[in-house]
Amino acid sequence: MGRDYFEDIEVGETHTFGERDVTRAEILEFAECYDPQPFHTDESAASDSLFGGLIASGWHTAAMTMELLVTNVFADSAATGALGVDELRWPNPVRPGDVLSVRTKVVDTEPWNEELGLVRRRTTTLAGETEVMSMVGLVLYERRER
Repeated sequence: MGRDYFEDIEVGETHTFGERDVTRAEILEFAECYDPQPFHTDESAASDSLFGGLIASGWHTAAMTMELLVTNVFADSAATGALGVDELRWPNPVRPGDVLSVRTKVVDTEPWNEELGLVRRRTTTLAGETEVMSMVGLVLYERRER
């Protein structure tokens, strides 16, 4: 996408990118470290849960989404960091074997101060055609014109 500064980003701009495989091993590893609930760490217990099988933690889904965002949006941009996210949702679980992709849409931009601008970007994570996560990121970008 190029080295985007605040002034380069337009409301309505959309991008779709990424293909990231989700493995059973990484679901278990992440959950053991950060979210050790039985439906994330124990296949037998997960089978008896309302999910009917092993699923990734929502926080793991967020981390995988962030990996795709950094690689495809932020790595070659003037993004300086985020203030947070709004409207974080996990409408459907991520399962071993899923392949994740991300769709983004810029919903708002506003000057933050003389050096930075704030970009609100809706991010939707998909497993195939199924939405598995959505959020609105609040990211600060350097301003070219200071």
